[in-house]
Amino acid sequence: MSSIRIFILGALSGRGPMHGHQLRHLSEEEHLDQWTDITIGGLYGAIKRLAAEGLIEEARREQVGSYPERKVWRITDAGSQVLSTLRLSGLSEIAHHPDPFDLVLTRLDPDHLDHLPAIIEARITSLKATLTEYEARAEAIARYLSLAESLAMQHRAVRLRAEIAWHEQLNAQLPELIDDEKARSRRRGSTE
Repeated sequence: MSSIRIFILGALSGRGPMHGHQLRHLSEEEHLDQWTDITIGGLYGAIKRLAAEGLIEEARREQVGSYPERKVWRITDAGSQVLSTLRLSGLSEIAHHPDPFDLVLTRLDPDHLDHLPAIIEARITSLKATLTEYEARAEAIARYLSLAESLAMQHRAVRLRAEIAWHEQLNAQLPELIDDEKARSRRRGSTE
């Protein structure tokens, strides 16, 4: 699922033809970087990819004053069909991306187990700082958000809180985990 594709196709569908700078301005106006994985820098590359796929096409070119000429894009019929599919998929599919941390946790280095408590504490501190910063940004822009945007931001905050709670549970079980890993390492060493 590509958030940036949904944004560009949705903007062109809902607002009509736009050039890249207008799309960039709209993404900034809607504070997309605060509650989606869309980056402003990714817009122009995504526009090129959507055009190459025939999902958007050049409607015209325009030049205002001494600014460079800009391509104005519109959504194609194929783009409208893809947008409809993306919207439905985005609402019905649940996106959970595997975290490499989980794989590493199951394959710990027996020579560095004593470092684990400090590493987990640092992760918890970082997650809490991220949540605090995120909630402060959300509060600062709250008056500019639609109800749907506000709910999307709340969703991210809830996910961060759940991640913190899981890490705190892991932290509480670290002594057992370290003992278990050391015992497993000894057993592996005795069978070799």
